[in-house]
Amino acid sequence: MTEQVAIRTVGLTKHYGDFPALVDLDLEVKAGEIFGFLGPNGAGKTTMIRTILDEIRPTAGSATIMGMDSHAHSVEIRNHIGYVPGDLAMYPNLTGRDTITYFANLRGGVDWDIVDSLADRLDADLTKKVGDLSSGNRQKVGLIQAFMNEPDVLIMDEPSSGLDPLVQREFQRMMREVAGEGRTVFLSSHTLSEVQRVADRVGIIRHGKLIAVEEVAELRSKAIRTVNLFFDEPVIAAAFEGLPGVRDVTVENHHVMLSFDGQMETLLKVATQSYSLLDISTQEADLEEIFLTYYEEVSS
Repeated sequence: MTEQVAIRTVGLTKHYGDFPALVDLDLEVKAGEIFGFLGPNGAGKTTMIRTILDEIRPTAGSATIMGMDSHAHSVEIRNHIGYVPGDLAMYPNLTGRDTITYFANLRGGVDWDIVDSLADRLDADLTKKVGDLSSGNRQKVGLIQAFMNEPDVLIMDEPSSGLDPLVQREFQRMMREVAGEGRTVFLSSHTLSEVQRVADRVGIIRHGKLIAVEEVAELRSKAIRTVNLFFDEPVIAAAFEGLPGVRDVTVENHHVMLSFDGQMETLLKVATQSYSLLDISTQEADLEEIFLTYYEEVSS
């Protein structure tokens, strides 16, 4: 059985005059996964989303959502997606519930039990006018309208903007539930910690070009980790310098600290052959460090 593709782009390119906002983007997002789309502001994340949703036309290339061409079937696609734009704008004089009703009518109705459940989970007050809400509370209304029809594909551009940590945690739980039901989440963000917690795979975009697509677990396995080794006697840095994968060795009497991206077996062999090892601790790099490493490699 072939794996279903929720979002596919082929050679997707968008120029604004002479400026290449998106360059020859080839990407497949699988059904049932949470895909993190990472890059700093201005990298091309929003342009990609607006292009696949047919809000703007590509200079070249094509995109499909649920197998449907994003331009030729743009209206039909709206029945299958939930969308949170990065520049979420709503009518300020409508209450949250009025706003949800407006979106529900556009979609042909909604199950209000689902709306009320989402509002409860996100701690959203739908009785207040949108214009009187903080940015985080407005964002909750945007999330409710995206999730309420249980779409096949959720496309969200910086969706956790302004949310407090407890609500962010609940939002992450909601995304996992969507993926658990075989539906798809496309999460564009520069909040690396959030993507690290929920995503199955990530794509990294820089200056409009996709520079990497990796499993989060695979990225972590490639990561440089910090290793602390504790001995019962003084040690010398030379014993570890030059080993494959070892860098930045620091020695303080009985304690060795180093950066390492090699086979742990090799390191342990050296540590135990010449000295009496008392303890060892390792700390993995988080996604932010990995992300910055990719950027440095590409720019160097």
